[in-house]
Amino acid sequence: MDKSLVARTNIGFIAAIVAVATIGGFMFGYDSGVINGTQEGLNKAFELSKLGTGLNVGAILIGCAIGAYAAGRLADMMGRRGVMMVSAVLFVASALAAGAADSSAQFIVARIIGGFGVGAASVLSPVYISEVTPASIRGRLSSLQQIMIIIGLTGAFVVNYALAHYAGGSTAEFWSGFPAWRWMFWMQFIPATVYFLALLSIPESPRYLMMKGREQDARRVLTRLFGATEADSKVQEIRVSLAADHHRPQLSDLLDRHTGRVRAVVWAGIGLAVFQQLVGINIVFYYGAVLWQSVGFSEDDALKINILSGSLSIVACLVTVFVIDRIGRKPILLIGSAGMAVTLAIVAASFATADLVDGGLKLSDDAGLVALISANAYVVFFNFSWGPVMWVMLGEMFPNQIRGSALAVAGFAQWIANFAISVSFPALAASVGLVVTYGFYAASAFVSFFFVRSLVRETRGLELEQMRG
Repeated sequence: MDKSLVARTNIGFIAAIVAVATIGGFMFGYDSGVINGTQEGLNKAFELSKLGTGLNVGAILIGCAIGAYAAGRLADMMGRRGVMMVSAVLFVASALAAGAADSSAQFIVARIIGGFGVGAASVLSPVYISEVTPASIRGRLSSLQQIMIIIGLTGAFVVNYALAHYAGGSTAEFWSGFPAWRWMFWMQFIPATVYFLALLSIPESPRYLMMKGREQDARRVLTRLFGATEADSKVQEIRVSLAADHHRPQLSDLLDRHTGRVRAVVWAGIGLAVFQQLVGINIVFYYGAVLWQSVGFSEDDALKINILSGSLSIVACLVTVFVIDRIGRKPILLIGSAGMAVTLAIVAASFATADLVDGGLKLSDDAGLVALISANAYVVFFNFSWGPVMWVMLGEMFPNQIRGSALAVAGFAQWIANFAISVSFPALAASVGLVVTYGFYAASAFVSFFFVRSLVRETRGLELEQMRG
């Protein structure tokens, strides 16, 4: 896409609707990160075992897998915006129910409901953004999704810290006699409501409208986005793309019509989704406070470390925004894989020096500092690369006809991997130890380098109608 098109683009309008769409990313991050500071309260309220802790933390991920899988298909039936609005309602319901839960079972159900919303938002926000933005700036605008995820995570960390600090601890009573950890969930009601109301102000994706035969509606949206001349050209491009394989989207589209095998681009998407979780990033986000306390930091210091990690993540994502459309997606992924492999290996080596004191691990001051610096360097590498770029690529790498179905499968795989890593962490850390656990994450980062180099295609600068599978 040339510079003249960018000049004709209604940047203000695009920025506004991208801002609204990325609130879904904020909710994704907040709903995922809020659990980080509540585990002591959950353990006390529900008397959880190690496995019980993993299930309560990981319950949201079951909903995420289902939500991601369903969202891709539902988005082809009721629209991208329509499904995002359903997600906002689910966020509200989950926030209220999780904070009010009287048992582990009730809490798990509430979190699964929230997971439906998180899963749907995780795949549809980047798709919507990719479908309403010019190719030349699509990468940086899609990268904003990850920034909002991290802002959501950091926002949850800040709210958790503030509530625990002023209450005197996460299990101490706060407003209306309820413990602070319950208010950590209830605070989600505010951004979830804002998300729903903001979605009322943005248009539906023009590519979805074209798929549904609503050409005039699509033309109106494209005209507002790119101007009348470019809108006519876009309508023609999308029409030709859909006509080449025009039938109702279905899962069988993911198979090569000649060989009957799953398309290579679908395997690439699944691989990107799964490796993003195998490197262990959500252990930092879900169990950060518990992890740092387990090696000698206080609860207050552990919550502060979470805020530091979140802040560094935002800075790393901002760097990605500025370079992704200049150097491409694939080089950034390769840099991230190499950096994560090294820093995770250093974290594992640091934990290997820990001593057992009063039944818990204790790092020396020097080893603790090395572990802390390496862990935050790992967070920076992830959020410069695999954090934003995986979502960017899933939103743009699939051809129009299979985008919804391919996203359903890749999103489902991503959240299943997330669930497996997150639920297994407490048991693995207690049985085989942090050294082996983090060693596995380092090995996964190492393998991901060769996966990207061999199987991932660059998408920088390509129009969505040029994607091939």
